[in-house]
Amino acid sequence: MLRRCKALLALGCLCCLLLSAAPALAQIVVVAGAQSNVHELTREQVEQFYLGRAHSLPDGLALAIADLPTGPVRDEFYLKLTGKNPIQIRAHWSRMVFTGRALPPVEAADVAQLRQWLAVRPNLIGYLPASEADSRVRILLRLP
Repeated sequence: MLRRCKALLALGCLCCLLLSAAPALAQIVVVAGAQSNVHELTREQVEQFYLGRAHSLPDGLALAIADLPTGPVRDEFYLKLTGKNPIQIRAHWSRMVFTGRALPPVEAADVAQLRQWLAVRPNLIGYLPASEADSRVRILLRLP
């Protein structure tokens, strides 16, 4: 019995190790709709927008931001862009909302809904895996 418990424990530890060592997602891109007047953004600009610290470009063009639903793509995006994990991002946005400094990004249900929003809102930016970018979106920034 003890031998079997040890074997199950070892198997459980191995599974946890394999899951925690899962490779990072593919490249993530920040996008706007294909008809958007926004053609390029710097990493710093995108970070400022996604942390609620900026709301418009230097030329005065106001931008809105969209998130994908909670999950691996969103977590990877924020980690690559800001170095913050999901708990830190939630805490950051809680503070921003509580203090009245900013509202969090609107949350799309999935990539398809994000693409629909980008098609009709020229001042909206979002992000998605590079493999999901097509002719309906304009890539503004690539996150490795």
